[in-house]
Amino acid sequence: MASQLPPPPTTAVDWDNLGFKWIETNGYVKYTFNNGQWDQGEFVRDSYLKIHVCAPALNYGQECFEGIKAYRCKDGQIRIFRPDVNANRMRYSAEMACMQPVPEDLFVKACERAVANNLEFVPPYGKGCAMYLRPLLLGTGPEIGLYPAPEFTFIVMVIPVGNFYKSGVKPVDCLVVEDFDRAAPLGTGAAKLGGNYAPVLKHSSAAKEKGFAITLHLDSKTHTNVDEFSTSNFVALTYPSPENNNNPVFCAPHSPSILNSVTKQSLVQLAKSFGWSVDTNVVPFTDITNNRFAEVAACGTAAVITPVKSIQRQGVTTQIGSADTQDAIGAGFLQLFNAMRGIQNGDLEDQYGWMQPAQGIAPLNEGRP
Repeated sequence: MASQLPPPPTTAVDWDNLGFKWIETNGYVKYTFNNGQWDQGEFVRDSYLKIHVCAPALNYGQECFEGIKAYRCKDGQIRIFRPDVNANRMRYSAEMACMQPVPEDLFVKACERAVANNLEFVPPYGKGCAMYLRPLLLGTGPEIGLYPAPEFTFIVMVIPVGNFYKSGVKPVDCLVVEDFDRAAPLGTGAAKLGGNYAPVLKHSSAAKEKGFAITLHLDSKTHTNVDEFSTSNFVALTYPSPENNNNPVFCAPHSPSILNSVTKQSLVQLAKSFGWSVDTNVVPFTDITNNRFAEVAACGTAAVITPVKSIQRQGVTTQIGSADTQDAIGAGFLQLFNAMRGIQNGDLEDQYGWMQPAQGIAPLNEGRP
């Protein structure tokens, strides 16, 4: 139990100019599964991992990962946002890739342990920054054949990351990827495997060179329905209408080919708390071109909500919403964004128990000379 406030943020980091790049911290947590059981783990004061050259993680891509954030809250305590939900998603990914799943209690413990040994690297409250956690499960035992690894390594590394929106939340332009399918209908799209992301880099990089900050994928089978963005889930708000008590409908399409975003799950819960209806049905791309939506956004751990002001497909650009949503986040997503960040920062009551542990994380100094 955290009986006192954690150490203050280190002065070695320029918190006012923090980006989303690697920064050296005290180290990472490492657990190994061998001979049918997980070990007690260790805190490694290094930024490198020694791995066998014949590891299936290197040769066959047998690995999966997660993305989580920890925050220095208004009361001074440090908490992690919904690590138990990420633990369940990693279990799904591990089973997809024939890996030994990490038990939920070990996963959460490892996350807390990694943060506890790096508390001075959690950014100050009120800066809009956070500590990013990257849990990573690897098949590390030597196996040259196409078989599961005989040994698995689970690590949690951490880095402080900056505010995506230093100048306010700004809408971005989106390009539909036409010549590449991100995931097959019965494939691995719902698992957070590294192999799902590397092939997208070529297309997202080319789009950025053309001025598009984000790319969107349609379903692989028909290319008629929205799947998800390259980096995050697709969500949208309809225009408020009398049949919905003058509220928008929060659209969060479900598909076995897309990742079940923890951020999206949280936004769904918040939308329901506002009295909004939630629609998880498939979204045809024609819903975008026919102006069904007042607001469209990408949602994920890194930025929570990235509003989209236009979507271009085959040279045809569709503007989203009204003139008001071309230069700034719309009123609906702003309400969701403020509620989410308010809970994460401790400015609003955490009535859902999302911030863990409730009492905050006590410091650890494992392996310190």
